[in-house]
Amino acid sequence: MKSYTLKNGLKIVLHRKKSNSVVIEVSINVGSNYEEPEQRGISHVIEHMLFEGTLNRTQNQIANEIEKLGGEINAATSHDRTYFYIKIPKKHFEIGLDVIADMIKNPLFDEKIIEKEKKVVIDEINLVLDEPRFYRWVLFLKKLYKKHPIKNPIYGFKETVKAMTKADLIKFYEKYYIPNNMIVSVVGGVSSIANVKKAFGDLKRGREVKIEKISEPRQRTAQKIVEKRKTMQSYVVIGYKTVERIKKESYVLDVIAAILGRGQSGKLFNEIRTKRGLAYDVGVYHETSKNYGFFGVYVDTNKKNIMTVKKIVSDELEKLKNVSDKEIKEAKTFIEGKFVLNEEDNRKFADFICFWENIGNANYLNSYIKNINNVRKSDVVRVVKKYLGKNYVLAVIEQKP
Repeated sequence: MKSYTLKNGLKIVLHRKKSNSVVIEVSINVGSNYEEPEQRGISHVIEHMLFEGTLNRTQNQIANEIEKLGGEINAATSHDRTYFYIKIPKKHFEIGLDVIADMIKNPLFDEKIIEKEKKVVIDEINLVLDEPRFYRWVLFLKKLYKKHPIKNPIYGFKETVKAMTKADLIKFYEKYYIPNNMIVSVVGGVSSIANVKKAFGDLKRGREVKIEKISEPRQRTAQKIVEKRKTMQSYVVIGYKTVERIKKESYVLDVIAAILGRGQSGKLFNEIRTKRGLAYDVGVYHETSKNYGFFGVYVDTNKKNIMTVKKIVSDELEKLKNVSDKEIKEAKTFIEGKFVLNEEDNRKFADFICFWENIGNANYLNSYIKNINNVRKSDVVRVVKKYLGKNYVLAVIEQKP
């Protein structure tokens, strides 16, 4: 991996490898965590608008120039990043670069299209609200966090999206879509990034984006939030506030997540589904970023099984205080294997690069497996005691009788 910083502050990271494809990802260090109350959802709306035409291309031309070559173009908004990527055969690298640079630099923000796209975003909000598997995480984070903006949904609220104007979007775009707040990663069969430097080098540096430090209170007791719906089963999350990615304890939590939730061989899947048949879908999700982290177990089950499932989760966390060397070793080999497989996927690896560069340095990727392998039994026991005790949040979308 080679890193470059242009005079305007733009960071470029190249990961050259033998491949017939190349991925270009542009990651802007802004997401829902950066929004003021009246702006909830604006990062997501701007993500949509960058596909809706530029000074040089219509919406159809943006998509067609990539897709007619067999390529893929997409984007996503998270709590602290908005990223756009193009995956394309390497011989068409220049075309992919021209399209994504045009999207980032020259969005049209046509007023009629803004009003149309706001309706599309509201439909997307409705989709999340209607889908219990998605919405349970919104419910969970809303209860888990008291002050940190992660408690707000990434997509915002229908009322704030409806109220957004063209001037609002342009002001937010001009504040955050600046080169010194961007990362460009290039992964695959490309030997030079001279054209990447040229494509983005003319962007003007903006004012530094400052992140407000949030003092989130520790949770000392168990809390519960329940929403009743007409569903065929109940959707559960049991979880905790943890630590940001830069902390060594985050790697310990990765190992714990692998012990409990690595597919069909994870301890929770075995105890809840294989042995008892209490659920179809069981898993563990550990998300950690620049200034937050959380750990959650999710289960789809019948209402009558919720308390049984909760007890099984608590029991398995308690058993980790006597975790075996074999369990830790298998968790580490699982994580390393997944890392190797993901490195072969140019799209995933381009995003990993942007994620770690946003955290602090893309080269942290090079020491990730070393940090995982440094985790010891004593670390697991200490972290379970410190973070994964009785101070959980139980979020339930409960089926109505």
